[in-house]
Amino acid sequence: MNVTFDGHKLFDEQELNFEFGSLRRDSIEKSIAGLNGVVSIDLGTRSREIKQSGVLRASSRVKMNEKIASINSYMDGNTHTLITGSGEEIENLRVDFFEIGKERISGGAVVADYEIIYTQLKV
Repeated sequence: MNVTFDGHKLFDEQELNFEFGSLRRDSIEKSIAGLNGVVSIDLGTRSREIKQSGVLRASSRVKMNEKIASINSYMDGNTHTLITGSGEEIENLRVDFFEIGKERISGGAVVADYEIIYTQLKV
């Protein structure tokens, strides 16, 4: 199965890696005059961070720039859906960080390392 982001195949699956952060819970603690202790209000599960890293491949520098621009267009503050190669659907992702690392020529193609950090707003 292909990795897709909002139904688009943006990422090559070779050397693709996901790191799923831990879920967080939030709470509010309030003290009340005249009472010993605090009142703790559980606000439930919050967001988690998901890191994706891998290698992008394109047949030319122009194609690589188009691929990078396409991925950058998702840094729009909206939520998106990622479907992994194993078929796992991860919804409510906001793209917070996208960085291209080392670029090189390999086998007649332009190759670039990358990292993306998502925040999964609702789990």
